[in-house]
Order: sequence, then C-alpha cells, then structure tokens
Amino acid sequence: MTIKGLCRFLGWLLALVGIAGFFAPRLLSLHLTPIHNIVHLASGALALYFGYAGSMAAARRFALAFGLGYLGLGVLGFVAPAAIAALIGHPPVRTNELAPDNAVHLVLGGGFMLASAARVRTAARAREARSVVRRG
Repeated sequence: MTIKGLCRFLGWLLALVGIAGFFAPRLLSLHLTPIHNIVHLASGALALYFGYAGSMAAARRFALAFGLGYLGLGVLGFVAPAAIAALIGHPPVRTNELAPDNAVHLVLGGGFMLASAARVRTAARAREARSVVRRG
C-alpha cells in the first residue's frame, strides 16, 4: 500500500468513526465526545484530501505531521489525562480511563510515522536502483 493509499484508508476510517461517534459515544470503549468526533471528521477529511488529490510527497509530509501529532496526543494522554479530557470536552477522568483512546492515538500516530519513513526509504532505493541500471 502506498502512503496515498494509507491516507485514503485511514481517512475513511476516521470519517466513519467521527460519524458513528455521534450515535455511539462509547464505540469500542472509546470516549467519543462531540469535539472528539469533529476532530476525527476533520482529520479524516485532511487524510482523504492528501490520499486522493495530494502529491506523493505532500501525502508523505502530511502522514509525518499527522503521525507526530497523534503520537504526541497519545503520550500526553497517558502523562496528563485531565488535560486531554478537557481538550476533547470530556468530564474529569480517572488516571487510566482514557487508556483505550491513548492507545489508539499511539498506534495511529506511530503507523503514520512509520509509513511516511518507509515510503522515503523505498523511493530512495528505487532511485538508487535506477541509477545503477543506467550506469551498468
């Protein structure tokens, strides 16, 4: 799957979760508040834009930035859960109450970061292989 394909897949996934969260706020044990759902819809829309209309390089940059943001959000959720709860419009929480949300953010962020880095390495290897073939 290319980075653009990943953006399309996760864009649709985020959009669906954003919509479903309005009807099932405890979907998969997550805490899907209206603010959280709007963030998912906006993130999904951006991912879909870069997946369908953006260049490969733009999709890679988006994936890296998006990955860093969600990875940071996941870490912050474990370190300062009250701050994240306030950010998403959730009432005060116990220490591990947002653990499922934080885990999803870590996986999502890490996956996007790894995918953006892997795509760069693959493109670099392809350029190197082409230059070897031309020289040989």
